[in-house]
Amino acid sequence: MYRTHNNGSLRAADVNKEVTLAGWVQKSRDKGFIIWVDLRDRYGMTQLVFDQERTDAALMEEARKLGREFVIQVTGTVVERDSKNPNIATGDIELLVSKLEILNASLTPPFTIEDETDGGEDLRMKYRYLDIRRKPVRESLIFRHRVALEVRKYLSEQDFIEVETPYLIKSTPEGARDFVVPSRMNEGQFYALPQSPQTFKQLLMVGGMDKYFQIVKCFRDEDLRADRQPEFTQIDCEMAFVEQEDILNIFEGLTRHLLKEVNGVEIEKFPRMLYDDAMRLYGNDKPDIRFGMKFGELNEVAQHKDFGVFNNAELVVGIAVPGGNSYTRKEIDKIIEWVKRPQVGALGMVYSRCNDDGSFKSSVDKFYDQEDLAKWAEVAGAQKGDLVCILSGETNKVRAQMSALRMEFAERLGLRKPDEFAPLWVIDFPLLELDEETGHYHAMHHPFTSPKPGQIGLLDTKPGEVKANAYDLVLNGNEIGGGSIRIHDKETQAIMLRHLGFSEEEAKAQFGFLMDAFEYGAPPHGGLAFGLDRLVAILGGQETIRDFIAFPKNNSGRDVMIDAPAPLDNEQLQELNLKLNN
Repeated sequence: MYRTHNNGSLRAADVNKEVTLAGWVQKSRDKGFIIWVDLRDRYGMTQLVFDQERTDAALMEEARKLGREFVIQVTGTVVERDSKNPNIATGDIELLVSKLEILNASLTPPFTIEDETDGGEDLRMKYRYLDIRRKPVRESLIFRHRVALEVRKYLSEQDFIEVETPYLIKSTPEGARDFVVPSRMNEGQFYALPQSPQTFKQLLMVGGMDKYFQIVKCFRDEDLRADRQPEFTQIDCEMAFVEQEDILNIFEGLTRHLLKEVNGVEIEKFPRMLYDDAMRLYGNDKPDIRFGMKFGELNEVAQHKDFGVFNNAELVVGIAVPGGNSYTRKEIDKIIEWVKRPQVGALGMVYSRCNDDGSFKSSVDKFYDQEDLAKWAEVAGAQKGDLVCILSGETNKVRAQMSALRMEFAERLGLRKPDEFAPLWVIDFPLLELDEETGHYHAMHHPFTSPKPGQIGLLDTKPGEVKANAYDLVLNGNEIGGGSIRIHDKETQAIMLRHLGFSEEEAKAQFGFLMDAFEYGAPPHGGLAFGLDRLVAILGGQETIRDFIAFPKNNSGRDVMIDAPAPLDNEQLQELNLKLNN
């Protein structure tokens, strides 16, 4: 037995016990006549003591050889500490060591294994196995385990069955590029890694499983950013004989359960918002409703004067920044420069100060009088002491720009508090999205999403107006889950695929297996998938997902620790019947 106790378990009640511990050396302090060593494992820290009055000379010399991250085993007697440490659970005791064995020496780590490390992100990702030893990363991974455990517990209690689906599947168009895998035994043919188990969970409903879930890896070959990984994890769920309301109720329950069990927070209200309202009031389909600053559309009160910037705009929209009148001209100029950055793309910003005496001071005073500015303030919902910020231009672009500005102000004003949780359902999404470059429509969610009842006929006449029987669950400005009621009959699925540009032959080649299954008594069904990485990060009070993933990729999709992806040697390429162009 390498240890009788872990390094977080010993207390004052254990004084005089002989115990054996094992772990990593956090650090040592050599005072000549006495040596203290902090011994760490996943469970905590125990202070070891080597005292020349009570420890033989040979053991003292062995203790002096210990370096950071050495793996050691020690046996000794638990004694009460003279100087107690209230900051650690074992702070009332220390271990007087009588036996020491070095199990494995360590090189000097490339960064300090402490909560506040001196290692940059790239370095820590290269040595991720060392980074995991740090408490913040370790605790994040343990936190993820707790969330996954509670997910399985809740869904199992709701009669869901966990079923695994294949990773080597057929490539199907689902919005992003597939990762493909060559088949050695089937020359010139390829598997794809699943972007989601979408078709398989629908087939499980045809198979009568009724309630399915899976915590599953998914893969998308798309451009990355800080909160996106090429492989990610979903809580994937599907139910038969359900309508939208049934699904919303079940997964409100799951979210409520997680917030209560993991965070100790009870939330009863899950408001619902139409997609069109989310875009009009917040400029995006995943609004953060922990704070205000709703959009006020100013066309009617701003396009009646000789100000061409507004008059020529498709949309003029403003927000009221609480307390923003306190900003100096220099600070406002910096905000204007911020919205003009390429990442935001605005050409400029108009503003109006709401003074404490009820008057207004605007950057376009020569075009607008006090009565005009008062109407701006009213539409934007501004109070005395606020600042009204206004952008104008093409509707979709301006909404996206103002959404970015709203979130920037929220960050500056400290309104995005990680310990506050504001869930929201966004419903009634468009079924189709127009690609302005090609002029073709594509599915906003995926090709298997059902249109709202009674709207399928509009596909021929007004495809852009058809609403999807789809819904997203938003938490603190992040989409944490999304799903839909599915198409469950072959005829409707064929109509949908035709409107997405598939010929009958292409539809059969890509989805013939699913459409054939619909002819054998497919039940009405629908589901939802949570992004586990994102959900765990939000519940953990973080904005990025990397620390909640054991071995993440960087922004280029590389694993810098194992140096992947990597080239194949010629022998492997020949086995797979592959030839490189370069």
